[in-house]
Amino acid sequence: MKTERDRREQILKRMELLASCKVNDAVKLAFLDGKQLDKIDKLDLKCLTEFRRHGNGAVELKLLDRTLTLEKLYAMLQDDSEDADAFFRALEGTREHES
Repeated sequence: MKTERDRREQILKRMELLASCKVNDAVKLAFLDGKQLDKIDKLDLKCLTEFRRHGNGAVELKLLDRTLTLEKLYAMLQDDSEDADAFFRALEGTREHES
């Protein structure tokens, strides 16, 4: 069973990864056509929050806000209060729900 400290460290590591993720594969996704759908599973899309392909061929990508992620990461590292622990528990629950 994971302790609160283990969960906190795991979440901090994940936030660090998100803050440093590359957008290359998100851009590649925009250029894939229907014949290349098998390549999607191999793309690293952690930084992609929204993808839209419009009928006129335009593509809209929304990416993770790195500045906001870094600000939250910094705040988490500075704050040892119960509020931070509650946040980590909620975030962990969201992550488990997404899996």
